Amino acid sequence: MNISRAIFSGAMMWLFIFCTFIILSFIPPIQASLLLQYLAVGLSILPFASLGAAWYFKQEKDSNGLPVALVMAGTAIILDALITVPLIEIPYNERGYVEFFTAPLFWVLVAEMIGTVYFYWKIKIKPIGKTPGMSAG
Repeated sequence: MNISRAIFSGAMMWLFIFCTFIILSFIPPIQASLLLQYLAVGLSILPFASLGAAWYFKQEKDSNGLPVALVMAGTAIILDALITVPLIEIPYNERGYVEFFTAPLFWVLVAEMIGTVYFYWKIKIKPIGKTPGMSAG
């Protein structure tokens, strides 16, 4: 696994999701409902995580999808801790680290992100590569 490529891919994915949250904060009906924000972002994670996975696996076809997905999600979580919470959540939403990181919907989105990257690998990359433990006959 190329760690720096996975981190960059996770940061790219986080940036797209972060921008989606920012845009949603200007739409009055969605702005007023955290649940609607989570639902909208949940829908946007599918293409954003797929795009991040596609970029990563474009050159790293021999990597396993689960560790890549975990590094990408870990990168996004770290960026949330460094940027999202102190710059957006605390001043504008009056939610701190505890509220942000203990929200069940946050972890649903993280699981969706991991699952999307993993299944992208499982469906689009793994059939192309070698299956571990199989001999070429």
